[in-house]
Amino acid sequence: MRIVKRFLFFISFSLLIVSCHDGKSELEGLTFKEQLEVLFPKAIIDSVKVADHFTGAFELILQQPLDHENISAGTFDHHIYVSHSDYNNPTVLITEGYNARHQTYELTRLLKANQVMVEYRFYGKSRPDSIQWKYLKNDAAIADYHAIVTKLKRIYKKKWLSTGISKGGETVLIYKSKYPKDIDVVVPYVAPLINTQEDVRTKQLINTNGTKSCRENIQKFQQAVLKNRAGVMAEFKKYAASNSVSFTKLPIDEALEHAVLEFPFSFWQWGSTCGEIPNGNTSAKELFEYLNKVAGFYLFSDAGIYSYLPSFYQHMTELGYYGYDFTPVKGLLKHVKTSSLAFFGPQDVALEYNPNYIKEVRGYIESKGNKILYIYGGNDPWGACAPTPKPEVDALKMVLKGGHHGTRIKDFSKDDQQKIVAKLQSWLGDDVKIYPIK
Repeated sequence: MRIVKRFLFFISFSLLIVSCHDGKSELEGLTFKEQLEVLFPKAIIDSVKVADHFTGAFELILQQPLDHENISAGTFDHHIYVSHSDYNNPTVLITEGYNARHQTYELTRLLKANQVMVEYRFYGKSRPDSIQWKYLKNDAAIADYHAIVTKLKRIYKKKWLSTGISKGGETVLIYKSKYPKDIDVVVPYVAPLINTQEDVRTKQLINTNGTKSCRENIQKFQQAVLKNRAGVMAEFKKYAASNSVSFTKLPIDEALEHAVLEFPFSFWQWGSTCGEIPNGNTSAKELFEYLNKVAGFYLFSDAGIYSYLPSFYQHMTELGYYGYDFTPVKGLLKHVKTSSLAFFGPQDVALEYNPNYIKEVRGYIESKGNKILYIYGGNDPWGACAPTPKPEVDALKMVLKGGHHGTRIKDFSKDDQQKIVAKLQSWLGDDVKIYPIK
């Protein structure tokens, strides 16, 4: 019996030693980069420019599973950026909705936090030559974040926050609903949770924003462009030629109409000024230049359609979108026949919309989404699709009157900034320092 007990003790002690070796001890005494190499042994890790309060910054190219539940499906190159400040500081996860550009986010500056920026799968540099659409699902992207955060928590053991802007903010909310224990505090900026492929709430906000006179001038401008189609088109073609912008997937005549239909949404989304809208005596050149300034044509160009192809696949299958309002230009359109933007998604795959996906996310976020700070601009059409947390939920929704899609914490009044900081402090605890907003 003693021999058996000694043997069992030896096995238990050996397992403990192995456990310690596989856990914390293998990271002790290593540089930050060496720790990353242990956590991500198959990744390519390169130093990138260090800025702001960071002491080190790295781009990692991970071999990310296409399917986290079926590793045999293969991998794709997934680009992330890890910027190190201090092990004792909080860590902010940036859930990019599209491609990632190495920069420091507002929330990170506010806390002098470590920052982990994750490019959305199949966007930017993380886009394979050929996209396997069945793996471009929100749950797959969320599993990417969960895997990355789980590993990095071995070195970053303090508070974790997640933040993102627009589609990235929407991704923050989806992540919170799927892995509610991963992150301590969530801060989505201008994040919609869209109901359908053509959510009417954006149109309703556009038709009530500003003054009646301003809304009428927006419609008159749309009409003026189409009534002066020949002159505006001549300017458009000169612009396309001089800037080497091609329109083959969507003919340039149709692109012009799309830009006109997009104009009211873009006008309010980016905070254009009513007093700048050209009047009826404006030349074709001035009409074109203002349309280009507000709505732009990139989305409708060959390069734009290619760039946003993954986005429209997601919008038309899980995320939802908005539709055009034909009312102001009735009788003036020649090419655009549908209010749907499904054309901008891939045409070689079924775009079957799942109405329950965002509905379930919204249900969780509005009823159980504690410790979420929402930031919105009051005039932003996407804000019409914002979730509304129930009174019993410990969340704070801040809407900047007259604000747009670029609204940030720094744009609020001093009183509102203090309210925001106080709420963050209550969630993070007194041992976390919040620095002045700049």
